[in-house]
Amino acid sequence: MPTKLSDFDPSTYLDNEEVIAEYLTAALEDSNPDVFLAAVGHVAKARGMNAIAQSTGLGRESLYKALAPGAKPRYDTVLKVLHSLGVKLTVTT
Repeated sequence: MPTKLSDFDPSTYLDNEEVIAEYLTAALEDSNPDVFLAAVGHVAKARGMNAIAQSTGLGRESLYKALAPGAKPRYDTVLKVLHSLGVKLTVTT
């Protein structure tokens, strides 16, 4: 009998602020911007997509589309989502 595997969902492991910060930091280190957007989507899912949608003023469906693989969301949309998640990006040299 073949074994049935389910898709891996990182959002189930994003259960505290330290893990979320490390996850997003690692995603930012990748040169592919889709990796970071996917990570933001996973964090949003872990926090509750409905709550994030309400906080940002975006529709839930619009939020899913903006964070979908290959999407090119507007900069202000990404900032709204990050702000809603309580994420602060900093730059160091």
